[in-house]
Amino acid sequence: MVSALSAEPSAASPEVLAAIDIGTNSIHLVIARVSGPHALEVIGREKEMVRLGSGAGELKHLSDDAVDRGIGALARFREMAEVYGAPITAVATSAVREAKNQEVFLDRAWDEAGVHVEVISGFEEARLIHLGILQAVAVFDEQLLLCDIGGGSTELLVGHRGETLAARSLKMGAIRMTQRFLSGDKVSQPAIDACRRYVRANLAAFGRDVRALGFDVAVGSSGTMATLCAMGAARKGEAPPKTWNNCRLTRTDLKAVVKSLAKASAPEVRSKLPGMDPKRADIILGGAIILEQVFEEFGIEAMVYSDYALREGVLLDAWQRRHGSSLHHLSDLRRRSVFHLAEQMDDDREHSSHVAFLALCLFDQTGELHGLGDDAREYLEAASLLCNLGLFLSHAGHHRHSYYMIRNSEHLTGFTNREIELIAQISRYHRKSVPGVKHPEFAALPKKDQALVRCCAGLLRLAIGLDRTHGQKVSEVKVSAGKTLSIQAVAKNGSDIGLELFSASQRSELAAEALGLPVELVGA
Repeated sequence: MVSALSAEPSAASPEVLAAIDIGTNSIHLVIARVSGPHALEVIGREKEMVRLGSGAGELKHLSDDAVDRGIGALARFREMAEVYGAPITAVATSAVREAKNQEVFLDRAWDEAGVHVEVISGFEEARLIHLGILQAVAVFDEQLLLCDIGGGSTELLVGHRGETLAARSLKMGAIRMTQRFLSGDKVSQPAIDACRRYVRANLAAFGRDVRALGFDVAVGSSGTMATLCAMGAARKGEAPPKTWNNCRLTRTDLKAVVKSLAKASAPEVRSKLPGMDPKRADIILGGAIILEQVFEEFGIEAMVYSDYALREGVLLDAWQRRHGSSLHHLSDLRRRSVFHLAEQMDDDREHSSHVAFLALCLFDQTGELHGLGDDAREYLEAASLLCNLGLFLSHAGHHRHSYYMIRNSEHLTGFTNREIELIAQISRYHRKSVPGVKHPEFAALPKKDQALVRCCAGLLRLAIGLDRTHGQKVSEVKVSAGKTLSIQAVAKNGSDIGLELFSASQRSELAAEALGLPVELVGA
């Protein structure tokens, strides 16, 4: 995903866009007219409870039946979006994110349903939920604590004025807790107590962040929260409102609802409780215990419900991608996340910034040869700024360390799973061995992405060579293409750049292969 912070273009006319949220429990479609970063008019919603995360185990495998249900839902949603002529942005969360056979689902989604699905990280999921709820609950100027309980994971975030101050994705959701502690025809009190202890233990680490940062208001989203609000109102004899948006669930009401759910230990008994959504009766206790412990751990007295969540955030983010600021550099949100990660672990940021400058100059001046777009330019910039992170751990093999650190960082906000993989691979190949099928991560990329990595890594190697002494002695590069690719390095203030020219020449093989021309380095 891209930045949610770009400026709104003037006199924007509404566009109809569609977003699909592929969760562990349900798949949701929302179609809306969007005319700006704070102007969203929903014109259609659909939901199918497909239970991608159903079955035994820790959600590591998508069953054939679950995949079939998911693909069927996606095909129907695509047809609905086509009625409005709405382009679709589809994201997948915990169940697909953790499944070892996720490629089966992703390939079938495209081949059979015509929907391209992006798998997003838990951190990115929290960011997008945050963006969504800000459109539904008037809390922009307040420091908020966000809690979204899904089927497979719970996303927590502390934010202020659209900025993420801290976020965590925990592998505990309504389905996961049910499978681990609360399955069967009848749930025992010891099982409920064990579930509570497990949830509280997992919340403890983020609790330290919450206490350090503080919050003014707590906001909840997701079907679990909506059902608990409905049950809380029903137990007091209140009529259901037209919308549960901005409903307040108090600690007292939640405690009473959880008590009634625990007492009605069998799903068929729970399904008859006032306010209950019968389709959630088998998993609601797991979700309710998570929310109960969130209240306890963070000292929450009341939580406001947001009817908007991930899919609305995806819609607005997609709009920003279509209307964002200049595409010739990292967008603000993504740029800040890259610089934040670099600042934590790169001891020579002047070198990294100069390498990024040189790499982008080479990219721009070889555009007719590589034919790559602005997205590749963005990945190259990020990779250039982050390729030396591995030095934080060890010089030996630091390119491999950089790959691991980028790939597993939670700080690269605004990037999709695929984009983080490409950035990590470009960084990984900035030195030593070239990309090849002997490396399983590279071999797993589609051919188009392999070509992108090879080209960008080749240009990055040249740029690193041109700052071999870390002295920023090369002020600019001028490229011309004929029988060879001639790269003229301009020395700053008459500096001796002999070592830079030699080093870049030694590193030119990958770029020459990717661009289809021998590379010649000359000084000026």
